[in-house]
Amino acid sequence: MKNLILIRHAKSSWEAPLHDKDRPLTSQGMQSAHLVSSHVIKYLPKTFSIWSSTAERAVETALIFAQNINFPLESILYKDDLYTFDERKLENVIKSYSNGYDSIIIFGHNEAITNFVNKFGDIYIENVPTAGFVHIEFDNESWDAINKGKTKKILFPRDLK
Repeated sequence: MKNLILIRHAKSSWEAPLHDKDRPLTSQGMQSAHLVSSHVIKYLPKTFSIWSSTAERAVETALIFAQNINFPLESILYKDDLYTFDERKLENVIKSYSNGYDSIIIFGHNEAITNFVNKFGDIYIENVPTAGFVHIEFDNESWDAINKGKTKKILFPRDLK
């Protein structure tokens, strides 16, 4: 059994003239990340790893979640290949994971996340919003063999306001 939780980074700022990868969260983004992360603990697998895109907004979102679910900050793995907007690349990255990991939480980006959850989950989601949480369970023992899974939980900031 493999568990994959995809979390889209929280709302980021376009105000400063920065490279896309360097854009930080807005105060609204920070609030949404705290809101969702304070409600997800009961939906998490018993053990898991956290992997994040190296984009600043994804890193900040991962840190907020990790703090709120008491996950050791130094155990977050930062992966350049998670900085993608293409679901095929995201799929290839996930399918290349070591089978020693049964449950992974990924902090990443749209369109990749929305398209991935619609391809592999069993509930259609028009758009995974910023700070959106989607848990998909796969009845597989190997990441490279994942196919259609079961969407176990969807939690968006608007559900909690």
